[in-house]
Amino acid sequence: MHDSLVLYTNPMSRGRIARWMLEEVGAPYRTEVLDYGPAMKSPDYLAINPMGKVPAIRHGTTIVTECAAICAYLADAFPEADLAPPLTARGTYYRWLFFAAGPLEAAMTDRDLGMEPNIEQQGRVGYGSIEAVLETLEQAVSVSEYIAGAHFSAADVYLGSHIGWGLQFGSLESCPAFVDYWARVSDREAYRRANRLDDQAMASVAPHQPL
Repeated sequence: MHDSLVLYTNPMSRGRIARWMLEEVGAPYRTEVLDYGPAMKSPDYLAINPMGKVPAIRHGTTIVTECAAICAYLADAFPEADLAPPLTARGTYYRWLFFAAGPLEAAMTDRDLGMEPNIEQQGRVGYGSIEAVLETLEQAVSVSEYIAGAHFSAADVYLGSHIGWGLQFGSLESCPAFVDYWARVSDREAYRRANRLDDQAMASVAPHQPL
């Protein structure tokens, strides 16, 4: 396997997003699966990601962490995969890629943890209210076939993953717009390949332990 592109991951993590994006790109890569606990806090891995978390990628001498950044980087590093619009047409693409990385993920996490901001607190959090985030998301996925228009992009990998997980685990209320969008973006061979690879890797990892 090609050593210039490496995925550091655990199949029970957001590393599944990075894996899907790598399969969409189609470039050869090597996978290093890390168990939760000491392996992610080892000096060798902390040199890759000082947070001691997965996923991360190494592409030659370039290291990228954070799933949205990984998706954006890979789309630019492998333009032949056609996973990002031309630079002059990236407004919508960037908007929703980072809406998912910011307001959406923060709002869903807060709701899962029972920490929804009250009216007085809403002006102090980046997403305002969870209701506003979900209403905005529902409208966004209803406008066109994919989040940035008629063409599938890296933004669909990232945003779609959040919607898919939210529907699967109940952290996102099901509605026709979310269900239909997720059905569209997940009906891809790259997504199915990524899932198979991560499911196969599940047998080799230790159960999740608090970090």
